[in-house]
Amino acid sequence: MRSDETPAAPRSLAEALRARDDASLAALLRSRPDLITPVPTDLTQLATRAGTRASVVRALERLDRFALQTAEALAVAPDPATYGELLGLMAGDAGDPAVAAALPRALGTLREQALAWGGDDRLRLVRTARELLSPSPQHPSPTGLGPTVQEATAGMSPGRIQEIVTTAGLPSSPDSVSAVAALTALFTDRTRMAALLAGAPADSLDVLDRLVWGPPYGQVTADPAPRLRWLLDRGLLLPTAPGTVVLPREVALHLRRGRAHRTPEPVPPPVGAAAVHGARMVDATAAGQAYTALATVEELLKDWDEGGPSVLRAGGLSVRDLKRTAVALDVPEPVAAFWVELAHAAGLLASDGGMGTSHGVQTAGEDERYAATPAYDEWLEQPAAERWARLAQAWLTATRTPGLVGERDAKDRALSALGPGLDRSAAPEVRHRVLTLLAALPPGTAPAAESVLARLRWERPLRGPQREGDLRSRLAQWTLAEAELLGVTGRGAMSAHGRALLGAPPAPPPAKAESAETEPTGPGDKLPVHHHRPAASPDPLSPAGPGATARPPSPAQSGAHAAAAARALAPLLPEPLDHVLLQADLTAVAPGPLRRPLADLLGLVADVESKGGATVFRFTPASVRRALDAGRTAADLHAFLAEHSRTPVPQPLAYLVDDVARRHGHLRVGAASAYVRCDDEAVLNEILADKRSGALRLRRLAPTVLAAQADPATLLERLRAMGYAPAAESAEGDVLVTRAHAHRTPPRTAPQPVPDGPPPPDATLLSAAVRAIRAGDLASTTPRKPTSAPAAEGVLPRTGSAETLATLQAAVLTGEAVWIGFVNAEGAASQRVIAPVRVEGGFVTAYDHTADEVRTFPLHRITGVAELADDQP
Repeated sequence: MRSDETPAAPRSLAEALRARDDASLAALLRSRPDLITPVPTDLTQLATRAGTRASVVRALERLDRFALQTAEALAVAPDPATYGELLGLMAGDAGDPAVAAALPRALGTLREQALAWGGDDRLRLVRTARELLSPSPQHPSPTGLGPTVQEATAGMSPGRIQEIVTTAGLPSSPDSVSAVAALTALFTDRTRMAALLAGAPADSLDVLDRLVWGPPYGQVTADPAPRLRWLLDRGLLLPTAPGTVVLPREVALHLRRGRAHRTPEPVPPPVGAAAVHGARMVDATAAGQAYTALATVEELLKDWDEGGPSVLRAGGLSVRDLKRTAVALDVPEPVAAFWVELAHAAGLLASDGGMGTSHGVQTAGEDERYAATPAYDEWLEQPAAERWARLAQAWLTATRTPGLVGERDAKDRALSALGPGLDRSAAPEVRHRVLTLLAALPPGTAPAAESVLARLRWERPLRGPQREGDLRSRLAQWTLAEAELLGVTGRGAMSAHGRALLGAPPAPPPAKAESAETEPTGPGDKLPVHHHRPAASPDPLSPAGPGATARPPSPAQSGAHAAAAARALAPLLPEPLDHVLLQADLTAVAPGPLRRPLADLLGLVADVESKGGATVFRFTPASVRRALDAGRTAADLHAFLAEHSRTPVPQPLAYLVDDVARRHGHLRVGAASAYVRCDDEAVLNEILADKRSGALRLRRLAPTVLAAQADPATLLERLRAMGYAPAAESAEGDVLVTRAHAHRTPPRTAPQPVPDGPPPPDATLLSAAVRAIRAGDLASTTPRKPTSAPAAEGVLPRTGSAETLATLQAAVLTGEAVWIGFVNAEGAASQRVIAPVRVEGGFVTAYDHTADEVRTFPLHRITGVAELADDQP
């Protein structure tokens, strides 16, 4: 083709793809990664795959509302259509500057994703997309339009068509085709159509008004009313089945003033502000909540330290155990489900599979239980900011959705925490998108939830019936609530460490005028100031335009973002303290977070009474005895309290420790079944006389020994309930130290998210795929010289080994390229264009145009060879 010749219009999607440059092909594969799994052999196969129903449905579901409206308009436009016809359907007869400005972007999106092809004078939707979006009685079009006159009259008798044409005031036609064309021309002529409707009865116009925006179908009786008869006689309503009529598309478009949609939405709805806070206040609030999140997860796993609840037979946590967990954490059950799922997503909690470890020794149990993983112990040793970053990163990328806990699945089975059926592949993308919208607002701005939901609905409009309602909206609402619980946001606004977690640029420093909070006049109101975006922050929708949604980052990027978030959060978290304030009412006040050794020992010797800005611990005889049972002595406890208290040890507390220690171990319990031993016979007499000991069935074996028909653990529990402080002893008579046995699962990995389709290809894969497709297309489309045994179109003629060898040797001498068929070691056949360099030892060394490299091919794997046409390079 000469350079001055105009390229011919593409006749198929494959030809349109062949005319694209490499960057455009890469953009297509990036936006539709299912097309690259596996890599197509050539552009014809790529076009075929891009037109399959599953791939087209997936691509349509990822369009924004205006791009989808554009596709829907193309589906009801002539095939092919011009850009002017498409613009008329979108903007109407009166025009719409906003639609006209946004239409090139929407059409460019359809072309980029290979849903539409052709120049502005011959626009086409791919066939599958047109079938999905075109109106039909079974699947009405979202536009509300019905079939064309030609489609609606396809089964009508010629005589009836002639009657309609005559009644409409048109001259009779010699055949049905001409008559339908004349009727179509009448309905698309604005002037003549207006004159026809000017003579319509008012009742008939009311019928048209009810059908104009859809659905276009209506029911009629065998003897229609006069208002319907007038419309039927003139073809303004056409029968499609007995008792059913339809409003023709051309008539509806005239009544709509040319618009395919009642309300085109070329611009995404803005995210409105609900409140504006100071940026420092937002960061401080979020950091406080982040610390609370860490404390809650620690408390949860500490509560399950000796082995948590049993695993249901179908998997998951029972309703009763979830309620117990909620009570222990002092949170509602949905919030408890969130914390349990978060610990699971971070790899800190898992099922032990009926096996576990205690003090490093593997144990086998009868029941499968939930317990902390070995990774939990490593997590506890990390700095607080890094621990939070791990939780936040796990939440951001997890596909499990705690908000579904308590609902029913498709088989009417209850969905339980940690159970199956909670994965929703769209969750990571929705979380990422919601946080991106928050990060795009001015610092300290909390969005109105409804405006966020409206924006998400515009970016991914619903198509077809939703089995679970608007799942994306529900995911967005859960994201806003969970981000606040986790400390990613503070008071509804994005925090500095939340921006870092997302990978967004940091917000600019606050203006000098920033002071107290300001509230808009109502939810969703626009702000009178701060209309700017962060100076360094790119438009979150660029470069693809207002409908594009960025995919979540790769695992490597997520790790870097988590590290940056930890660095941003670290200065905001309070430093752990090494002291408490002891008070005379047997309480200790921790004015902030405590260092881990202090927190662990204080939790052993006292019980948590209340939480908040400061934690209050209460000392009781039972808590002190717990410390003594764990091997601590009274001297140890006195030294511990004196060392870590900023106030003198109150006398009541010292007396409590000494009193419990004096009585601790006075009674000894061992295994007989069980026995009680005490040097003070009076104490044993007192126990025997107590009615509460009747269930133990005690009897005296010696003056200082009682035997019981109960196990030692039960005996210890009953005696403690009676107010005594017994101690367990070994067979040698030594006091047994009873420490809590930390139960751990075998090593477990964090649950893997369920992907939402194929992963997005990276730049290296895209470049290699484009090169392979180009080379394969070159090999499949390069003209060949005719052979004596012509093969079918697109199939390499098979040649004998002698002819193959002779042709390759001749190509070495002449330096010409040839076309070969090749079968690799796995049995996969391919077509290649090669330039042979050397033929020897049963191999041919050649430059492979398909792979763009020099390769060696075994001759016995070459199925055939053909010379290229003379006009090919």
